[in-house]
Amino acid sequence: MKVIFLEDVKGKGKKGEVKNVAEGYARNFLFPQNLAVEASQGNVKNLEAQKKSESKKVAEELADAQKYKEELESITVEIKAKSGEGGRLFGAVSTKQIAEELSKMKKKVDKRKIMLDEPIRALGFTNVPIKIHPEVVATVKVHVTEQ
Repeated sequence: MKVIFLEDVKGKGKKGEVKNVAEGYARNFLFPQNLAVEASQGNVKNLEAQKKSESKKVAEELADAQKYKEELESITVEIKAKSGEGGRLFGAVSTKQIAEELSKMKKKVDKRKIMLDEPIRALGFTNVPIKIHPEVVATVKVHVTEQ
């Protein structure tokens, strides 16, 4: 029996897939738990329409992420910190501080999206990558100056 999976079912199929399964398995397990529906013509057309709208939505999100990337790359984040001799900082500049400065500039970025391998420990300019979208990474200039 052909079914369209509504949810991921381990070992059987992923959401949106059309597969053949045993009729008893479908009637006794998949249908009662709303994990799948029978692959009738109407259900297959609905699935195709859903996939189309989903792909449109994904394309719009990607375009928005590209636009936001351009906005972020055009700005420079200034952070003031105390430093000692040779431009070494007392402490470090973390992702949290960068996210706070960006929010003051009306640019909302989650600190977990800032891909900083280790905190900034020196004065000067540093390029910091920010993951906006799974396919889009913006690079923001962070300028650490002495307080």
